[in-house]
Formats: sequence, structure tokens, C-alpha cells
Amino acid sequence: MTVQQRRERDRAKRQELIVRTARELAEAEGWDAVTTRRLSERIEYSQPVLYSHFANKDAIVAAVAEQGFVELAEALAVARRKEVERYGLLRAVADAYLGFAEANPALYDAMFTLDSGLRFAQPDSPAPLREGFGQLVATFEALVEDPAEIGAFTEVAWAALHGLATLTRAGRLSDGNHAARVDLFVRLLQSETAP
Repeated sequence: MTVQQRRERDRAKRQELIVRTARELAEAEGWDAVTTRRLSERIEYSQPVLYSHFANKDAIVAAVAEQGFVELAEALAVARRKEVERYGLLRAVADAYLGFAEANPALYDAMFTLDSGLRFAQPDSPAPLREGFGQLVATFEALVEDPAEIGAFTEVAWAALHGLATLTRAGRLSDGNHAARVDLFVRLLQSETAP
């Protein structure tokens, strides 16, 4: 291994450590607790070293969010592989999405709530964002008759899932009705996609 290769490997390890530590701190104490000072103390590198990897906290949040999209895409892909029947497929994907949001609240915030500067639905959107959305598209494309509507249909279904995730987490929805809400969501999607 050359000196340059070792430096690149060490740099990648430091960057991964920063992202992992930011995520752990955010999950434990919230994103307000994630500061460059606290991160540099936790990873035992100076703030200038941290800034050599990320320009600011928003860039760290964006890196965490991109990591989250990789994980969400994988969770959705696993759910899609489990089911082929229409209702089961939609239910599995909805459950995977909502379960991901519930299990990773700070990560979900980084992905969808915090202003990380990540741009959705653009040609230059990062690949992890496109892949996460692509898993949703793949869920619905066989269900939507008009291929021209798949993008808008997916965005509306995604917005509904996001609303369920966000309102549930905020305690804005009634207790004990989660399963009924998800069933209704799936039935409504099916009625819109029925031939």
C-alpha cells in the first residue's frame, strides 16, 4: 500500500467516524446537541480536522442523510422482495417505511426535516436519494396504468407515508389506530391503481 493510499484510507475512516458519531449523538440527544465542538471532543480530533472533511454542520447532516437513504432503500428493497401480491406488497413497503422512520428518528429528521441542502427530484440529486425514491417507484410502477403518472403517484404516496410517520411520532394521531391507518392507506392506493 502506498503512502497516498494509506492517507486516503485514513481520511475515509475519519470521515466515516465523524458521520457515525454525529448520528449516534443525534439519536441520543437530538440534532441540537450535535456541534462541531462536541464532535471533535468525541472523535478526539481537532475542529480543523473535522472541517477538513466537512464545511459545516449542514454538510455533516447531509452525509448522515445520504447514509439514511442507502439504509431506507435497502429496507424497502427487502420488503419488496418478500411480497408479490398487490396488497401484501403495498403493506410490506408501508410497514418498512414507517418502521424505518420510527426506529431512526434523528436519522429520519436528517433525511426529511432538517435543511441539509440536499436536493430531491433533480438530475444532480445524490444517488442515495434517487435510489430511495426508486424503490418507491418500483413498488408502484406495476400498479399505475399510465406510466406518465408514476412519478406524481409515487410522490403523493410518499407524502402520505411521510405524513403518517411524522404525525405519529409527534403524537398527533389517535392511539391504537396505527394498523387501521396503514390498512386504509393501502386500500386507498389499491383503489387508485385498480384496473
